Amino acid sequence: MKGRAALTVLGFILLSFTSLCYGDLQVGFYKKNCGFKEVELMVRKVITAQFYNDSTIVAALLRLHFHDCFVRGCDASILLDGNSTEKNAPPNFSVRGFDLIDQAKAVVEGACPGLVSCADIIAIAARDAVYLAGGGWYNVETGRRDGLVSLASEVDLPAPSFSVSQAIAAFGRKGLDTTDMVLLLGGHTVGVTHCSLLQDRLYNFQNTGKPDPTMDTFLASIWRFKCPQNAAKDNTVNLDQNPKSTDVVDKSYYKQLMINRGILQIDQELALDPQTNATVMSLATGCKFSAQFGQAMVKMGAIEVLTGTQDPKPKEVEPKVDLESGQAWPPPTANGEPEIKIGWSCNHSSFTATTALKDLKLKLHHLGHPLIK
Repeated sequence: MKGRAALTVLGFILLSFTSLCYGDLQVGFYKKNCGFKEVELMVRKVITAQFYNDSTIVAALLRLHFHDCFVRGCDASILLDGNSTEKNAPPNFSVRGFDLIDQAKAVVEGACPGLVSCADIIAIAARDAVYLAGGGWYNVETGRRDGLVSLASEVDLPAPSFSVSQAIAAFGRKGLDTTDMVLLLGGHTVGVTHCSLLQDRLYNFQNTGKPDPTMDTFLASIWRFKCPQNAAKDNTVNLDQNPKSTDVVDKSYYKQLMINRGILQIDQELALDPQTNATVMSLATGCKFSAQFGQAMVKMGAIEVLTGTQDPKPKEVEPKVDLESGQAWPPPTANGEPEIKIGWSCNHSSFTATTALKDLKLKLHHLGHPLIK
């Protein structure tokens, strides 16, 4: 695997594309707004090039999209840097993919300056990753605007130890129903967790001093061996325990749940709880997962989005520190208060658009994959 180039954060770059944003999300929002250039194709080429170097970006981009949408909506606020931003909340410490979004952003900026939001790039990138990993293609609605506010204190994501009822409530607060929740947790068909999140299920489930009785006994014995108590290293565990499908977006995850081979507590409970077990069974035995997963991703991608000339109406805006200059952002006004502009910001790297395009062409030249046109 090729090493990634180190990226230096320049800080918060205001994007001004208010004249191009009207109305709700729509498929093909950027068509004809960038001449003859296809914005989604530009993003797809970046994601495809990286996928063939590192297929783990699929789970990373799905997680990045989910974590962004569940806090202030799908507004790319998870990308903003600063000591108290979402990126620095504990649930986001292991979130990856920021550099890849930066690279895609640099490419589209080179072609269409000030046009494409980072929030839209995240949504497009997640879709492309799903498709590359064997999932179904779905049309991404675009037209999001990037948010100005990002606060670690607002990060409140569903926990792996949630009961089904707690998870239903958490997703419901975002306008997602029970079926949406089961489908979106199907994103666990790819990716890994860590042994530290399995300790309870393997050794002392709900303070019983015994393993979780709902976990397949053979599977539990394997992971007790690989995840010993008080281990110095926190090993990784595939969320889909089918070894032939760990990197594929398919219904295998649900099949594993049906035979008590779910890894996270919330995953296994989906197959056991009467509120969700029929949906799990239908997805495990049917052939609609790919289409339905895409529909759920589109619905999630519309959570609390900013479109048109909407004011995000920040509840509280704190100055954030530009890591490069050490200066506060937004810049203070004469009275010392942070100045809020109706502009839109997202992280950008020191990668120039020219550098990113050259690097991408080099990768694509070696790939020769049919998706690259």
